[in-house]
Formats: sequence, structure tokens, C-alpha cells
Amino acid sequence: MFEDKAMICKDCQGEFIFTAGEQEFYQEKGFENEPQRCEGCRRAFKAQLRANRTWHEGVCSDCGGAAKVPFQPTQDKPIYCSDCYEKMKNS
Repeated sequence: MFEDKAMICKDCQGEFIFTAGEQEFYQEKGFENEPQRCEGCRRAFKAQLRANRTWHEGVCSDCGGAAKVPFQPTQDKPIYCSDCYEKMKNS
């Protein structure tokens, strides 16, 4: 059903292949837009977003330890340290 498709990266203007497997994955996930960046530029873009995050400190709602989160904590929503978050995510 899908065929590999040559694309041009909007950042580096290099050619990359949007593979049939990637297209199938995008369809399964319900993504409506095709990728606009090659894999290297996507990685760099995500790294830049992570580097520019502001982290906030708080108290873990589960164990009471220190927690750092990428949003301003409020008292009406729980926050979790990375260990408790991983436990909750995996259960």
C-alpha cells in the first residue's frame, strides 16, 4: 500500500526517505502531517527544545522526595520524582 517517498528537509534542504514503514506508523498513530525534517535535524530540533526547558522543583506526591518537573506545579495536581513516575508509568 505504501511506497518509500523522497522528501526535502525544511532545515538542511537535504533529501531523506519517508519509508513505507514510517508512513504506516504515521497512519496507525493518526498523524495527519508528513515529517518535514530529516532524522538528524529532527534529533537536533528535539534536543534544542529539551535544552530550553525551565525546570521547577517540588515535592513528590508519592514518596515525599525532591521532584523536578518541566511545568509550574500547582497544589491541585500531583507531581512525582523520576523514580515514582517510572513506577507509575510501568504499572
